[in-house]
Amino acid sequence: MNSAVIALVVAVCGVMGTLLAPVLSQGSQARALEADFERHQQADRTQWRREQEREGLEQRRTCYVDTNAAFRRYRVQLMNFLYFVHRGQVTEEASQELEAARQAHHTAFAEAQMIASASVLSYLDELAIALGQSYRRTKNLEEGHPESDGSFEEIEVYLNWLWERWDAMRGAMRADLGISDAPRTPPSGNSP
Repeated sequence: MNSAVIALVVAVCGVMGTLLAPVLSQGSQARALEADFERHQQADRTQWRREQEREGLEQRRTCYVDTNAAFRRYRVQLMNFLYFVHRGQVTEEASQELEAARQAHHTAFAEAQMIASASVLSYLDELAIALGQSYRRTKNLEEGHPESDGSFEEIEVYLNWLWERWDAMRGAMRADLGISDAPRTPPSGNSP
């Protein structure tokens, strides 16, 4: 009888094994498919993040180029206009060129405020304020009522100081874009 019971148990186990094998196989296969799906999802998320980083870097690069060019143009036009004021040779054309450069700078700065990193934005804010002060001082000088620190020489020194700050800003932009040279000096609010 023992051997009959053993044979029955073996037979039942065999039938159960045969019946359960597809179920166990499907569960194992489902786990493998789920793990494979998760690996693909992770790879897709990683690829999407890389593309977003690349797009963000390209957006910042384009923005920094535009902002850099607008700053340079505005500063140059301010210098030119200051010299026209100093020589008493301000023309309508000179005034229009200065205003066009000023508006282009405002536009580029507005875009940069939405895209620039915090470190670059600190430089941009400082320089935008300084450019505004230079503009105000120069226009007041033109109108014949200069501010206490608004002589031709003082404005010229201030605009040259701006050039030095621009160099630091450019370094911050390059660092933000992953270019190895870091800014030479941190933003300081100390102007001449």
